[in-house]
Amino acid sequence: MGPYDKNGFAALLPWPAADAHKYSRGKLILVAGSPTYPGAACLAACASQKAGAGYTEVVTAPRAIQVIQVCRPSLVVRSWDDIYNEELQMTTRKNPCAYVLGPGFEAGKKTTLSLSYFILGKAKAPVLVDGGALSTLNTSGGLALCRGRHADGFSTVITPHAGEAQQLVQGYDIPLDDPAGLASLLSFHYGVVTVLKGPVTYVSNGEATYALTQGTSALAKAGTGDVLSGIIGALLAQGLDAMDAAVLGTTLHGKAGSLAAEDLTSICVCAEDVISYLPKAIRFFADAVK
Repeated sequence: MGPYDKNGFAALLPWPAADAHKYSRGKLILVAGSPTYPGAACLAACASQKAGAGYTEVVTAPRAIQVIQVCRPSLVVRSWDDIYNEELQMTTRKNPCAYVLGPGFEAGKKTTLSLSYFILGKAKAPVLVDGGALSTLNTSGGLALCRGRHADGFSTVITPHAGEAQQLVQGYDIPLDDPAGLASLLSFHYGVVTVLKGPVTYVSNGEATYALTQGTSALAKAGTGDVLSGIIGALLAQGLDAMDAAVLGTTLHGKAGSLAAEDLTSICVCAEDVISYLPKAIRFFADAVK
């Protein structure tokens, strides 16, 4: 891991090899969206492409497919009804992959629980859990699946904001007024890397915890969390260690938001702008080694 400074971030950037192809650059399977919130899948998917994923596939509600296809023709989009009848792709060194689960999901829906259990139980690859899928973790099945993945050596990353984190620790004696401690305890309890989003974002694997302050109030807009999930998911799909992917992805997200705010003002920045400024954020860190 790390070091987490400007030069360290530059070293972590996943530049493609000269002989790379779309699969060797990492496939991200994004299980996301819903008839009510298809935009969350669009944002996460577009962000993942800008963050370097060679192939992004969106698995979504049948009624959301056309919306997502129109937003980005280069995406592969299909129905989540089909996923139960196939073997999920396994990550390998030659063709790495990762899953992002939950942006745009509706908490409490049977489909949310079913898809979350299926992906967490079957995916032999890193999985990032966000949005409505986070609601499935604080169940006996969700907790067991996360701990089982940890025992089997598969990384899980969760990206709650403060309210979602509070739901994840209901029924447990875990303090809520110490975000660094909360992130660490969540990671230890579930066997995950936690990205606890806020004005200062805390990233923890239960042993080490980092406070990331590159963010801006410009990011306090709907959809920016979906963008973050797509960025971190893309880095996981390109083979980065889960802690490295979480810290680098959060840092790039915050820097892109700050750069957008410099040009557009913190009033005007929207989630789509964060995606647009991601290349400038990557260039900022890449230039550190020149």
